[in-house]
Parts: sequence; structure tokens; C-alpha cells
Amino acid sequence: MIKITLKDGSVKEYEKGVRIEEIIASIGSGLLKAALAAKVNGRIYELDKAIEEDCKLEVLTFDDEDGKLPFRHTSSHILAQAVKRLYPEIKLAIGPAIDNGFYYDFDSEKTFTEADLELIEKEMANIVKEDYKLERFELPREEAIRLMEEKGESYKVELIRDLPKDEVISFYKQGEFVDLCAGPHVPSTGKIKAFKLLSVAGAYWRGNEKNKMLQRIYGTSFAKKSQLDEHLNMLEEAKKRDHRKLGKELELFELMDEGPGFPFFLPKGMELKNQLLKYWREIHKKAGYVEVETPIILNRQLWETSGHWFNYKENMYTVQIDEEDYAIKPMNCPGGMLVYSTKLHSYRDFPMRVAELGRVHRHELSGALHGLMRVR
Repeated sequence: MIKITLKDGSVKEYEKGVRIEEIIASIGSGLLKAALAAKVNGRIYELDKAIEEDCKLEVLTFDDEDGKLPFRHTSSHILAQAVKRLYPEIKLAIGPAIDNGFYYDFDSEKTFTEADLELIEKEMANIVKEDYKLERFELPREEAIRLMEEKGESYKVELIRDLPKDEVISFYKQGEFVDLCAGPHVPSTGKIKAFKLLSVAGAYWRGNEKNKMLQRIYGTSFAKKSQLDEHLNMLEEAKKRDHRKLGKELELFELMDEGPGFPFFLPKGMELKNQLLKYWREIHKKAGYVEVETPIILNRQLWETSGHWFNYKENMYTVQIDEEDYAIKPMNCPGGMLVYSTKLHSYRDFPMRVAELGRVHRHELSGALHGLMRVR
């Protein structure tokens, strides 16, 4: 017999090899119906896992943050299965769960439209209705590669080849669909009661701009339709309050093609910005800070000393002055260190409270730019 310590601290005994779903069933049928996965000694597992030793077990439902992970990961597999049914020639990349939803990346010559998303949603609804069990299986490396090659999934082959030699290579099957995946997942596709595909965006394979641009379909899913409706309503309200929309309507700032990632502040925007800076100076002065200003361009020697030149150069803007390399600063700190070094300091000088309203420049990818939240 083994001892299972539940979330409330109670301890129950079961025969060795008991499956998680059997443990939950012994607690109550209602909990089993709501259960999506379980946390065993802090790690998330599927409900059909056999328990071989004493452990702490926590049942996960959609009300738990950790329960949403397998729920939405399964949602991404349903999305991929629907896309493969409708467009068999499309290649699969990756499809994780993310905050408030999921996505899947596809290599497709076809450009997905709003009409396509509606069509995919209908096929996803069919897959949910068909209530396929998610079945996990493992394969040796060469067999795993051969399986994905037979299916024409070149991105999956690349992922398998890059896995460590001792890595367990697992797949999940639901109906006719098979995907390379470490899991975890919910027991069946029928658990995904409410979902919505939200948008399509471009995404470089493995986040590298030198790789092919893929199409990323974003979606979200919930255990109840009422929860989905509430979330979609919140998204609509957020759109009305989007700072990019308000910035234009209130004549605060403009984002122009002539300077992507470099905002133009308009008179009203400068009025607001200057008030914020005034407040910033007031609270820093009150807290005992002094203010400095360092140059926006500094030479290569400084950036080599700081390590930026060797580790971050591809994200810096560089320029030559009098045949010497310089860079526009991506951070304030190295210039601040030069200010510090202008005289000797005693331990009695500390703590030193020094602040800078420094303007920094970093090369962000165009796809990462987002109004005033992500600029260059």
C-alpha cells in the first residue's frame, strides 16, 4: 500500500500502481468530472498516470492556474488537428499554452483570413464533439524521426534532432491526429467546452529573424461559455482603452512609418509628459537623489568594458566618428559608472542616490513593437 496526502492534509491509502483518476473517483464523482490533471509532488501529470510511491497529490480543475495549462495546451492540439483536416499540406511548428490562451504556428503558403478562422473554429467544434481520448506514447529517436518524416513534418524532425540524447521523446494521439509533445493534456477533446480563435500574426521559426516567417493563430478557451463571453467582452473593452487608439484620438502622440518604434510626441503629449517628469523629479529629490545626464553616444571601448559590444551588439545602433566606432547607448549604467569614476569615494559616501532621465535606444524587431510599451 502507498500513502497519498491530499491538499486538505488528509492521508488515504491505496494499492501501489493506482491511477490518479481512480484516486479522484474515490473522493467524489463530481470532482472526477471537473478534474483536468493533477499535481504530484509539485509536478503536473495526466489523470491516467499510475502512482507507485507515497506522495502529495493536488487535483487540478479549471479554477486552478495550473489546471488551465493542460486545458489550453489541449486546445492548441485541437486547433492543429482542425487545420490539418482542412489544409493537409500545411506543416506544423509549435503550439503552447500561454497566459489567457494558446497559439499554434503553421508553415502555410495560404494566408489565413477571418473567414478561415471561422471555418477552423467549426472543425474544432467537431473535434470537441467527437471527444477523442488523448493517448500518450513514446518512441526511440530514430523511430520518432521516421514517423515525422513520413508525415512530412520537417519542423518536428528538426525539434527531435535537437533534443538531448537522453530525452524521452513522446507523442500524443487524438483520433487521426498525432503531434510531438511533452504534455501534459486533459483526458479528452470533449473537455474543451468553449473556445474562440482571436487573431493571426507572423512569427519567425524559433524566434529567429533569419528563419522562415510562419503564421501564428492565437486563441483562447474556457471551461464554460459564460467565462469565454466575459473574457471576450473584457477584450473588447480593452480595445476601446488601447493607448495607441487613445494617443491618436487625444492628440498625444503619433506613430509614423518614417520612424517605426520612434514615437512623435505632439504638443498635448509633451504637456502630459512634462508633468510626469516634473513629478518624477519631485519624488526623487524628496528621496535624496541627485540627477545626472550622460551622453547618448559613447565609444566602443566603453561598450567592450561593459560587455555590451560582445554580447548585445546586434541590438545596438552603431556609428563611426573620426574613424572610431561608437554606439548609441542601450542602457544608462555604463555612463553612470563613468560619472562615479570622476572622483574617489569613501564608504561613508554610501548609499549614493543618483538618477538619470536617460534616453536609450535598442533595436527591437518590428514584430515586437507595440505603441509606447515597446519602442526602439
